[in-house]
Amino acid sequence: MTDHPITPGASLAWVAGSDAPEKTVLNLGFMALTDSASLIVAATQGFVEKYGLTLNLRRQTSWATLCEKLLNGELDAAQALYGQVYSIHLGLGGRAREMAILMNLCQNGQTINLSEPLKRAGVTSSEALSARVRQNGAKLTFAQTFPTGTHAMWLNYWLASQGIHPLQDVNTVVVPPSQMLAHLKAGRIDGFCAGDPWGALAVQQEQGFTLATSQMIWPDHPEKVLAVTAAFAEQYPNTSRALTMAVLEASRFIEQSEANQRSTAQLISAPPYVDAPLSAIEPRLLGQYQDGLGHAWQDPHSLRFFADGQVNLPYLSDGLWFMTQFRRWGLLREDPDYLAIAYQVQRLDHYREAASALDIAVPASPLRSSTLLDGSHWDGSDPAGYARSFALHSLSDSPQPCAL
Repeated sequence: MTDHPITPGASLAWVAGSDAPEKTVLNLGFMALTDSASLIVAATQGFVEKYGLTLNLRRQTSWATLCEKLLNGELDAAQALYGQVYSIHLGLGGRAREMAILMNLCQNGQTINLSEPLKRAGVTSSEALSARVRQNGAKLTFAQTFPTGTHAMWLNYWLASQGIHPLQDVNTVVVPPSQMLAHLKAGRIDGFCAGDPWGALAVQQEQGFTLATSQMIWPDHPEKVLAVTAAFAEQYPNTSRALTMAVLEASRFIEQSEANQRSTAQLISAPPYVDAPLSAIEPRLLGQYQDGLGHAWQDPHSLRFFADGQVNLPYLSDGLWFMTQFRRWGLLREDPDYLAIAYQVQRLDHYREAASALDIAVPASPLRSSTLLDGSHWDGSDPAGYARSFALHSLSDSPQPCAL
């Protein structure tokens, strides 16, 4: 890694007083994904030690396993999917457990990939995919990574925007991200939505091609978060704040220069972390995309971890959006008290304290405005009305929050 300046004065004074971490050794869960970078950098490059913490990185094999270990206390904190945190808090299909989001870790950077057999059949555009779905015959099967996670919501939203009903016109299955390529190669799935490097690696190995990116669906959308149980946040408030500060500093470091981005890609490609070729990690981390169809571009909304603090505030509107999609797809039978729940989960005061201590600008409003692929406008002001602006569906069985 490129050397980074650590100026100990303020942080060491902070941890030496009454705000010292109550718990100093933490088990931190993460997945083998490019967007785990800020956690890996924080844990291995000197960012946590100055806050009196030691992080034991614990790579998980699936989002379900990560979820279970976070709830049973084997993990103290974890990289998590936005929708996963809210489904646990809401008790979708199981006992509700109060959760806390300490900060947003990243935006953008997920992809929808289709298989080489579909490519050979000429299904290389959304129009061709829609035509293929309308044909009689076996349904196509798409994989996502967790029943209520971000990838399920991006896949559902994108398919619906193309006139494909994600609950009726295709089959969907849950596959851990690192297993997507094996399933694609074996012909068990026709496409998937997941984070990199697995989409990039599918292109590189000629096992598939990228038909859409998640930032095409929603530029600068929320993605992974730093999550703990509410009980942990309340029992260890200083620890939670110290962890947030360390990860914030690591996030800022990654984006300070292209050299730092490249060294970060080199670090996380190693076997203990993402364990994937650097060539599948570095280009898209730098915003350099190839889709496997002969197109290459510099993406203006590629994976980002900091953006002068614009990424990291746990915006209320981000949490609200996932609940509107749960309502849209029948995972919630009635409208919840959207805003009250978002205030419970999104630890805004906690984040503001951490960011202010680091002189990181905090966006003035916890609501942000966006326009999505289908032209729908989202600003968090009327979540119930927004949910009803889509056709509301129902499912026979709600997913278990830690199932699969």
